[in-house]
Amino acid sequence: MPFPPGGLIDNMARLIGPRLSQELGQPVVIDNKPGAGGNLGAGEAARASADGYTLLMASPPLTINPALYKKLPYQPEQIAPLGLLGRVPNVLLVNPASGIQSVADLSARIKARPGQLNYASNGQGTSLHLSAELYKSKNGLFITHIPYRGAAAAITALMANEVDMMFDNLPSALGQIQAGRLKALAVTTPQRSSVLPQVPTMAEAGIAGYQVSAWFGLAAPAGMPAAVQARIEQALERIAKQPEVMAALQKQGAEPSWLDSKGLAGFMQADTAQWKTVADYARISLD
Repeated sequence: MPFPPGGLIDNMARLIGPRLSQELGQPVVIDNKPGAGGNLGAGEAARASADGYTLLMASPPLTINPALYKKLPYQPEQIAPLGLLGRVPNVLLVNPASGIQSVADLSARIKARPGQLNYASNGQGTSLHLSAELYKSKNGLFITHIPYRGAAAAITALMANEVDMMFDNLPSALGQIQAGRLKALAVTTPQRSSVLPQVPTMAEAGIAGYQVSAWFGLAAPAGMPAAVQARIEQALERIAKQPEVMAALQKQGAEPSWLDSKGLAGFMQADTAQWKTVADYARISLD
């Protein structure tokens, strides 16, 4: 688990882990290895024996980091996807006091005041940062990035009117949206969120081809025996389709979205290509 305990992806691991243990008849231990934007844990998994006993909780850094970092502690081909379990929308947020009612309103305001507005994120090179850069690139907008130490600090800044907009993972922003302290303009997934059905997608809001999700699934060191990979993948598919798992995901603002290993591999390839385009456009490069 390449992140600390308590976050979105860690919560998903703790939902899946006990069920995977039941399916495989083996204990599943969640070992948190945070650091370097997910690179530390991914590197450890990539170097582990490809025997099926080391798995990696897969998430956006596997597709974002290859597009951003000059050097990685692993090669992307050292990690083999096993299956996608779900996707979590990011959501475009403004302060209700801004008077902005739609994505079109926000774009018009930014264009009218180029370089004078700013947006918050939870740090350089994160999904939230790149979601905003993708929005900028598709609209030719000039708005300044203000990175904070975590999404909670960025949300606080937006509610205090210190910044003009931000993207956030929907689960962490949902309470503030429902309380009326933040206004959701659009979600970033192709379909509307089941917990915010009144909020349009970015595509519906006029941003054609816009698609971002904080996805999660499982991967493993490349080179596992085919029979071992098939057994784990089949167990994962059964878990993904359990009604109680699907309900638990939706309760946290996630959308169940099963893809097998081939489907996840194609998804990751397309996601990396998108972020490479955004990184080149925004001139983002990390050491």
